[in-house]
Amino acid sequence: MPNAEKIAKVAALKERIQDAEALLLTEYRGLSVHDATELRRALSEQARFAIVKNTLMVRAAADAGVAELEVLLDGPTAVAFVQGDVVATAKKVVDAAKKFPALVIKGGYLDGKVLSAAEAQSLATLESREVMLSKVAGMLKAEMTRAASMLQAIQGRFLGVLEAYKEKLPGEVTDEPAEAEPAAEAESAAGAETAEAETAEAEPAAEAEPAAEAEPAGDTTTDDEPDQPQAEPEGEPEGEKE
Repeated sequence: MPNAEKIAKVAALKERIQDAEALLLTEYRGLSVHDATELRRALSEQARFAIVKNTLMVRAAADAGVAELEVLLDGPTAVAFVQGDVVATAKKVVDAAKKFPALVIKGGYLDGKVLSAAEAQSLATLESREVMLSKVAGMLKAEMTRAASMLQAIQGRFLGVLEAYKEKLPGEVTDEPAEAEPAAEAESAAGAETAEAETAEAEPAAEAEPAAEAEPAGDTTTDDEPDQPQAEPEGEPEGEKE
C-alpha cells in the first residue's frame, strides 16, 4: 500500500494539474542542477518548473481526469505547470532547450488536449498574450471608431432629411392659400356677373312699367274729346226753312 508521503505528493501534483492553465513536459536527462535552477528561475513568473516521478504523476493525472498524459511520462520528466501566459512560458522553455541541449520538450497539455512535442514547441511561435490583447484592443478601438463614424453619418443624413422636410413644409402651407385665391376671385367674378345679369333683367322691367302708365293718360285725353260740344253743321238758317 502507498505510504502517507506518496499520497500527499500525489494530492499535491493533482492540485497543481487542476490549477494550471497548461502543462509543458520535458526530459531533463543530463541537465545539471545549476541549469535546472536557472531554468526554474526563468520560468518563475509564468510557471512552476518541477522534476516529478512518473509513477506519482500518472496517479495524479488520473485523479485529475487527464489520464491521457501517461503517454508522455516516459523517462526522466520535468513539468512546467503554467499559471500565466502559456505562449510566453513556451518561448522560455524553447529558448532554454536551445541553450541546454539536454533539455528536450516531450509534449504538453492545453484546453483538455494532449499536445505532441511539435505542437508544444509551436506554442512558442505564437504571439504572447500581451501582444494579442494589444491587437484585440486595437481592433476593438478601430471598430468603435468605425461605428461612431457610421452613427455620425446616419445622424447627419437624418438631420439633412429633417431640414429638407422643414424647408418643404412651409412652401406647401403657402401654396394652399395661393391656390384658394383664384377660386375666391372666380367666385367673386361669378357673383358680379350674376348681379349684373339681375340688374340687366330688372332695368327693362322698370322701363316697361312707366310706358304702361303713360298709355292711360293719352287715352284719357282722347276719351274726353267727345264730351266737348260739337259744332253744328253748316247749312241754311232756320228762317229760310220756314
